[in-house]
Amino acid sequence: MTDMYVYHFMRCRGPAGEEMLSKRRATLETIKGKGEAVMESQIVVDHREVDGNGFVIGGISDGSRPIDELWTQIRSLELRAKSRDSDALQLNDATEGAAKYMLRLESRELRNQAKRLTNQLGATMGDTLGDWSGVRDLATFACSPAPG
Repeated sequence: MTDMYVYHFMRCRGPAGEEMLSKRRATLETIKGKGEAVMESQIVVDHREVDGNGFVIGGISDGSRPIDELWTQIRSLELRAKSRDSDALQLNDATEGAAKYMLRLESRELRNQAKRLTNQLGATMGDTLGDWSGVRDLATFACSPAPG
């Protein structure tokens, strides 16, 4: 389990050298030499969401569509929760019980955050697109904690 911080960044483009916001977030290490990190855009993602070049895989969002941003955050929270669950399964109750407990606690909190965002997404979709109760039900199912 490894959480990583990623950011959008401003980069120079074109002959006039105008600054543009990156479409994808990247790690600070990746951003070096490419532009300047927009620190306010920081999010935490699971290491499996970052490619070998330091860019977030998929979920391209420049923040202009809040619904896309919510889906990206929900997916990331779920991946981080699963990562902690997986790590907890590898630990011995007798010798590593405290660490196992903390991982499960973190997993539960990450899933609670995902659920809150799913509810927020459902409300946003309901406010802007009419009756999307089926999507809200699907989103709730997709973000439900794994059994056991």
